[in-house]
Amino acid sequence: MSLLPYAFSIILSPKKITDPTGGFVTYLTQAEAEGNGLYKIEGKQVYFGVDNTHVISPTGPGRNSVRLQSNAAYNNALIIGDFAHMPGSDCGIWPAFWVVGPNWVSSGEIDIIEGVNIGVQDQMTLHTSPGCTVKVGTQGQTGMSQREFSSHLSPYQASRYNTIPSLGTSTGDPNCGDGGGYNGCAVVDYVGTSYGTAFNSVGGGVYATLWNASVIAIWYWERGQVPADVTAGTPNPANWGSPAADFSGCLFDTYFKNMNIIFDTTFCGSWAGAVWPQSYCATVDASCTDYVAKNPQAYADGYWLVV
Repeated sequence: MSLLPYAFSIILSPKKITDPTGGFVTYLTQAEAEGNGLYKIEGKQVYFGVDNTHVISPTGPGRNSVRLQSNAAYNNALIIGDFAHMPGSDCGIWPAFWVVGPNWVSSGEIDIIEGVNIGVQDQMTLHTSPGCTVKVGTQGQTGMSQREFSSHLSPYQASRYNTIPSLGTSTGDPNCGDGGGYNGCAVVDYVGTSYGTAFNSVGGGVYATLWNASVIAIWYWERGQVPADVTAGTPNPANWGSPAADFSGCLFDTYFKNMNIIFDTTFCGSWAGAVWPQSYCATVDASCTDYVAKNPQAYADGYWLVV
């Protein structure tokens, strides 16, 4: 089911780039990350995380982190990730596991794992150029659109989960290219262990993403619920039942192409920072960047551990 650590390190490499989401972060080279203990192999697992020891300037370049990118690009795929740990649900943090094509957003983006601040539910989103309109596929889905999910919560809970009601339908806004692609078509996995600290509390789990010409579907299983065919290394999506998110109705090969796999953990920026004033985190510190700069200990659990 999983890649050996050395194979993982060949397929994905740390990339030192300016964060495209405007985050308060400094991505390190592989040598820098290894030298700072932020990228390493631990037994049969790959660890990559963020600096959690240094107080830094809130006006500086941001907290050190690792961004991994696949060395190859893909067209259609079944991507299975087994995670013993992901970054915890901490104020200011914004981790993601996603795939994206060149010249955003013309080649598409699929967000498989993503959340911000103290959220505990995973948000799965498609971002495209104009014209990709989606609906729930024939498999059905266990997740909810942002609007559906928010309607089940009190205002305080909605703030905790950082959900922003969208235009409605079970895939959120059905036009994944609205807002220049920024809005996206979003589905929230309401399972309480799908993201962050809650995910880690049950020993992690497995995500699987099927992407082909007619469907983009994402499944999540807790550690003890992973299908036997996945564990055996012979995955067959036909055996898995309804996914958490089931997008269909778009010519996906037109809108999603030459995609790189990405892992990153950033801070603040255009999502975690944008919703900060309306979240619980604003009661702790009025400024996202001030909080991230002054509280390195908050990110002791800000790491990925890939099995």
